[in-house]
Amino acid sequence: MPKREWDRAFAYFKKKMTSSRQAIMEVFEEEKKHLSAEEVYDSLKGKNQKVGIATVYRNLDLLTQMGILHRVYFGDGLEHYEITRKPIHHHHLVCNKCGSVIDYSELIEESEFISKLEQELNTRYNFKIESHQMYFYGLCKKCR
Repeated sequence: MPKREWDRAFAYFKKKMTSSRQAIMEVFEEEKKHLSAEEVYDSLKGKNQKVGIATVYRNLDLLTQMGILHRVYFGDGLEHYEITRKPIHHHHLVCNKCGSVIDYSELIEESEFISKLEQELNTRYNFKIESHQMYFYGLCKKCR
């Protein structure tokens, strides 16, 4: 998400772009991968940023609520975050051995199947699905 989009989001939610929030977003822009709160904190420490771990957690929550970041779970007991990008919706391939994560956008056939599945679940359970996350676990090319 380019910086000016962050600015629009902060203006819309009437929040200030603090130096801590700016530093956190810069970590995501530089790393270009899924990061846990601890990884963000370690990166900030490595840059001599004076941000506490509690501040990192609070800001990750806020940035997620604002739609700037997206929270994902890879089965390792940690919450990971990524910058919300277009296309917003994508799925993840997670290696059980090395923990690497590959993002991919839905294939046409998969998109049709998921759309039908959501419609069926909406009808059967009178439940309005607003989003979903899908993870496939296995072994990456390197670990096979």
